Amino acid sequence: MKLYYSPGACSIGIHVLLEELGAPYESQVISLAKGQQREEPFATVNPKGKVPVLERSDGSVLTEFPAISYWLARSNPAAKLFPDDLGEQARVLETIDYVVATIHMQGFARMFRPENFGPNEADREAVQSRGREIARNGLALLDKTLGQREYVAGSQFSIADAALFYVEFWAGRLNIELPPNLARHYARLRERPAVQRVIAKENVG
Repeated sequence: MKLYYSPGACSIGIHVLLEELGAPYESQVISLAKGQQREEPFATVNPKGKVPVLERSDGSVLTEFPAISYWLARSNPAAKLFPDDLGEQARVLETIDYVVATIHMQGFARMFRPENFGPNEADREAVQSRGREIARNGLALLDKTLGQREYVAGSQFSIADAALFYVEFWAGRLNIELPPNLARHYARLRERPAVQRVIAKENVG
């Protein structure tokens, strides 16, 4: 397998999952800051122009965080990255969808790429402010959902925790205070050896 990622991007969650699996994989950095996601040869690998991308051993390519994380979990059942209980499975998928579609794409995306939401420079501050509000509200909602559980699916780390991790990580970088349950969740994940290895490999501190 080969992971295409950009340090500190949402691909960090997939990077964590690969380290959790312990299976051999290659990795290649794609610099979003330099626009490499839109250039060859990566543009052929993923015409969508974004990370993460997972190239499987048969040469086929998977894109999008939910699809990649689900495939990794289901193709490596011994790692127990996807719960057996149907209710918890639904909770995991619900969390991933909300993290990616709302907190990331509606919240943080407005902060990172305000020009995609308001082409006028005069709107930049308002767009970013709205993004911060969406992110904070979303994190507060997930804080209540998580409650006192160790992980999204209870006592077992799952692919949903890898998704939640990357927005918790971004919150720290943008000085957004995590609510208490998420703060404990994030601290717990930072203690996992797989997470520590990824942070060191991506050099994101």
